Amino acid sequence: MRVFIWFFFAWNLSGAGELPVSGLASVGFRVSDLGQARNFYTGLLGYEEAFALAGKDGRLERVFLKVNDEQFIELLPGLPSGESERLAHIAIQCKDLRGVHRELRRRGLVPPPITIRPDGNPGFALKDPGGTQLEFLEYVPGGRQFGTRGKNLGANRISQRLWHTGVVVLSLEEADRFYHAVLGFRETWRGGPTEGELRWVNMEMPGRGDYLEYMLASRPPDRRQLGSMQHICLQVSDIEAAYRILRDRGLSDEERFRPRVGRNGRRLMNLFDPDGTRTELMEPQPAVTSTSR
Repeated sequence: MRVFIWFFFAWNLSGAGELPVSGLASVGFRVSDLGQARNFYTGLLGYEEAFALAGKDGRLERVFLKVNDEQFIELLPGLPSGESERLAHIAIQCKDLRGVHRELRRRGLVPPPITIRPDGNPGFALKDPGGTQLEFLEYVPGGRQFGTRGKNLGANRISQRLWHTGVVVLSLEEADRFYHAVLGFRETWRGGPTEGELRWVNMEMPGRGDYLEYMLASRPPDRRQLGSMQHICLQVSDIEAAYRILRDRGLSDEERFRPRVGRNGRRLMNLFDPDGTRTELMEPQPAVTSTSR
């Protein structure tokens, strides 16, 4: 009966319109040493600090590094030593926040009330089946993001687009029920390290083409694996040019950092911040034809 009810619910949603969202607004990572994290995201990747938020006690809670006028990387200091979970949240920018809230309720979710966030924007949050925090917000005049438009867009940025982020998925069925059937994300590609192995599924969200990448696992990953799975991907037009820039900025000449062609046929490279969180750089167009990454 439970399977039938879900099938009927998902079938009813098949004719629903797209959620009025634009795409990824930001991805937030907990860091153990803010100075070292800044050296990586600002010194190596070239992103400028747009603004920071402090708590009621005056302590720094979030630092916003600007990728473009719509997208940010957030650093949250205070990661305990040895803590495995470094992904704090994924924020989704909405064109009509009230419309998204209303539609999610119609689709069977129970989102909390819309409130004004510390950054001055209206928003609400909920968790996916795996426990990843999703924040939905709309940029409004008076919000901190809106106030930085046209600013902090320095030439040192290694990329001008936050393209996707990775989430750990232990149940593909549960993830699809949430992201596909309810949120309306659509699968664009799937693959794995070897032919016939399924480890990654790309789920494009409505809007400008940003996407989530399911990082499939049969059991909870360890700390090292989690740092690689919960990642961000920055789009670059020329991976070799990006690699040369990063080498000039001090990137170590190690094999694991060098550009290569991924299983999806695109040229890419991987970097890791001081806490082991991965940043992937990837070209938008395939270098070779491939069906798995």
